[in-house]
Amino acid sequence: MTPTWDLSALVNAADPKAGQAERHLWLVRLLEWLRHAPAKGRARADASVAPQLARLGLLLKAAETQPEFRARLQQMLERFWREIDKASLFAEFGFGARHSLFGEVGRRLRVQWLPQTPDTPDLAELFQLLFRPEDMHWIAQLDDATLQRVAALIAPGDASGWRPAMLDAITILVSAVHSSGFLPPLRRRMDRQALAAEPFRQLTRAADAVREAVAEGRHADALREASFLRALLDACRQAADSVTGHLEEYGVSVDIVYELDQMRCRTLRIEALLNCVLAPAPLAELRALVLELLHVAEDERGLRRLLARHYSLLARQVAERSAETGAHYITRNGAEWRAMLRAAAGGGAVIAGTTYLKFAIGALGLAAFWNGFWAGANYAASFVLIMLLHWTVATKQPAMTAPAMAEQLTAGIGDAEVEAFVDRVAQLIRSQAAGIIGNLAVCGPLALAIQLVWEGLFGVPLVGEHQAEYVLHSLTLLGPTLVYAAFTGVLLFSSSLVAGWAENWFVYHRLDSAIAWNPRFVARLGALRAQRWAAWWRRNVSGIVANVSLGMMLGLVPALASFFALPLEVRHVTLSTGQLAAAAGALGLDVLRLPAFWWCVAGIVLTGVLNVSVSFWLAFKVAARSRGIQVRERKRIAAAIARRLRRDPLSFVRPPRD
Repeated sequence: MTPTWDLSALVNAADPKAGQAERHLWLVRLLEWLRHAPAKGRARADASVAPQLARLGLLLKAAETQPEFRARLQQMLERFWREIDKASLFAEFGFGARHSLFGEVGRRLRVQWLPQTPDTPDLAELFQLLFRPEDMHWIAQLDDATLQRVAALIAPGDASGWRPAMLDAITILVSAVHSSGFLPPLRRRMDRQALAAEPFRQLTRAADAVREAVAEGRHADALREASFLRALLDACRQAADSVTGHLEEYGVSVDIVYELDQMRCRTLRIEALLNCVLAPAPLAELRALVLELLHVAEDERGLRRLLARHYSLLARQVAERSAETGAHYITRNGAEWRAMLRAAAGGGAVIAGTTYLKFAIGALGLAAFWNGFWAGANYAASFVLIMLLHWTVATKQPAMTAPAMAEQLTAGIGDAEVEAFVDRVAQLIRSQAAGIIGNLAVCGPLALAIQLVWEGLFGVPLVGEHQAEYVLHSLTLLGPTLVYAAFTGVLLFSSSLVAGWAENWFVYHRLDSAIAWNPRFVARLGALRAQRWAAWWRRNVSGIVANVSLGMMLGLVPALASFFALPLEVRHVTLSTGQLAAAAGALGLDVLRLPAFWWCVAGIVLTGVLNVSVSFWLAFKVAARSRGIQVRERKRIAAAIARRLRRDPLSFVRPPRD
């Protein structure tokens, strides 16, 4: 709890001869007294500013009417400014010392969890003890007259004393920007045209020219040199912005995104310092700089905003890589719809075989982990086979197609873009209908036929009655089927993220180039075959990783969850259909009279809906956030879809005419 101080006690406690820690602690208490407001003053946000301004007026009046207090306070502040490192506040506050996002996360955690000490000569460290982010509200309302009185108190006749520290900070910041511009991961991704004038190389000379002109009092030359430095900083920002245009070729990492953000922020800080250094009366510029530092202090107190900002570009790149593979899942005309139906039929045939392999693995009586592992391997192999044969599994579509659909909105969220997006939604739902119909129309009958043919040939069913009864018990709508179906949708979405990350990792490390040109690979495979392998992996790495990760998650996640006593299972609409068909073959025609069978049919219908909707919703949410689509814009999109449903519901179901 903040101790209660009054102005008299603060005046008496001011001791210019005290040690550094005591003097800094006194300043901390002074700021605490200044921002302290009565309880009733905190009731409204507009009323919470007045007490700070009133207390500041009392402090200034006391200093102006009490010469002893004024002299004591100014002696303390004079010693404070002489011994403190002011340049560190301007050059280092808000910036990480390492070129690593995770290093910055660790630093912020230490600031949050470990107590800070006022016994420091570093103004960047002391700043967060002195000020709080909410101080920006009352500081922003200070008028020019009050600012003049404050300046006369805290830095009498020494307004220019800040300029050397700011010039030092500009030198430090320019050095950091110069260094970032020559980091290989960034420079490799920058546009060559943006680097043609070598803006990073010229920064140091331009900053030295500004410093020399200011030190010699050549104001006109300083303005001219500062104008050139600003142009270089703008060119550096343009070069940094060009990095995002080469992500398809080179990939991206969180450290690259973090370093780009740090570079942009440093260039903006340099410009803010230039404003203060070059202004004849820099009070307004100093206030703007303090407000910016308070914004940084607010940002430094949390990890959520840091991670959200620096993962947004990575999320967009992962989403765009999913969009590349997802665009071909959206059918636009009748011919594509029928092609999707045929591809889904092929996928359903493979899943019918997958179903019986799953029963066979379960019959081995393996331990939970190995049963889940081999079940996952079975699913993964089946999904990869379907991909290599250019067939499809319907539920894999939504997580891939959502980023492709969100890409429609990158040009804007006007009426035309929203209507175009609704058209894509209708195309997606029709595609889903084709995929699910094709999968189930072949998987169910084929699984039933395999069961009946096997029993006819060998006299025993592939799936016994005990297994069939378990299927009816587990797939029924009366149990937790819907929860498991939604959970499976999460796994479907997760596989798309893993696929996008893997392709980005593949491109970032230039493995396609390594396969094509590595001397050992070329010697072993031959030049032409190495290039074909490189192109094949570049085209298919996302699909292979998506299918393998999905299959292994479907098999292993329930097994791993059982170790923690979590009752999680998976419910995949096509796999469930194959299991139910096999169970029906084991139980015979009498199964059609059982209510349990029809509860399972209803469960499969809703399983398909949840598999598709949950995976699509999660993927679209990530894709929308990565493109900066706001919540209100998503509501507009939802309203437009609802209007289309009321006006033309069949457009979401029937295939379009050619």
